[in-house]
Amino acid sequence: MLDYNLTETQVQIVELARKVAKEKILPARAELDEKGEFPWEILKVLAEVGLFGVYIPEEYGGLGFGNLENCLVVEELSKVCIGVSVSFAASGLGTYPILLFGSEEQKKKYLPDIAAGTRLAAFGITESSAGSDSASIRTTAKKDGDKYIINGVKQWITNAGEAEVYSFIAKTDPKKGPRGASAFIIEKGNEGFSFGAKENKLGIRASATRELIFEDCVIPAENLIAREGMGFIVAMKNFDQTRTGIAAQAVGLAAGALNETIMYAHERKTFGKSIISHQAVQHMLANMATEIEAARALTYQSARYCDSGAKDMSKYSSMAKLFASDVCMKVTTDAVQIFGGYGYMKEYPVEKMMRDAKILQIYEGTNQIQRNVIGQFLIKEAAGKKLV
Repeated sequence: MLDYNLTETQVQIVELARKVAKEKILPARAELDEKGEFPWEILKVLAEVGLFGVYIPEEYGGLGFGNLENCLVVEELSKVCIGVSVSFAASGLGTYPILLFGSEEQKKKYLPDIAAGTRLAAFGITESSAGSDSASIRTTAKKDGDKYIINGVKQWITNAGEAEVYSFIAKTDPKKGPRGASAFIIEKGNEGFSFGAKENKLGIRASATRELIFEDCVIPAENLIAREGMGFIVAMKNFDQTRTGIAAQAVGLAAGALNETIMYAHERKTFGKSIISHQAVQHMLANMATEIEAARALTYQSARYCDSGAKDMSKYSSMAKLFASDVCMKVTTDAVQIFGGYGYMKEYPVEKMMRDAKILQIYEGTNQIQRNVIGQFLIKEAAGKKLV
């Protein structure tokens, strides 16, 4: 691995996350996947060592670092199991709307518990008819005096049912389209707020994916994030920060698959020698390693760029998510190919890794949507003569 100019503290964060991954996640990953069991015991360990607060300011109980440090943690966890790492990372997805746009009262109320890992967070925007087309959401928030009445259903929400704190997007003025959406906070246990059945998924089976169901659900007006009409700005700025986390998941998962494949290729013999001695296998491994390193470089640089607060961070976080997840899908598929028949069996981890990898090209905006985002930036830059 190249030297990415990590500080001593960043290296310590990596080593801490790696220790948890090897000692706690590795022994449990196959069983968690098989049973579809939420990794509460592992998340408690991550909370005990302070990693939930890595990106949250010290004044709210966090460690005071940023996007890059969070990506470093996510990458290490993902080398072993992204079913666990997404359960950790999705709490950040639910937290960033509060961190970026919440009032001081909201930050003081929610961020310390989230930083301590005593309360998980989650984020809800996707609906059955509003996935990539997020402007088509139908969940409504009707103002009634000093409260809002919420009705609707959010679909495929990571950490749903397990998290205690939820940020979500609803229409406060459906006639205004995207400008009529607003962001809110709700807590588990709120009357009228419930969850659908746990989804039975292809991959990331340790994570919880369920519906958020709002049925005449009443929340206080103080739970509005920012102001009415800011919902999609909140959502998009949230994704600007968290798409680098998806890229980090992809880099970690791909690196984990490569490590497993290299070890197997040393041990497996055909035609009287280890298969790693065959040029065809070496070339596959060389391509895998090169693409992973390129994805890691783009991910780290994009995370640093997000931490700088640059206005065009969307372009680069989308690039990182797009490139790294495509690399991960290719790497894990090649890993199964090198394992041969064994790679198709649950006895070996690359089968799970390939199943897990697919979601990275889909959630938090499909890779087709990422290309749209990048393309729109290129059009604007061309118009302003700010060419590559």
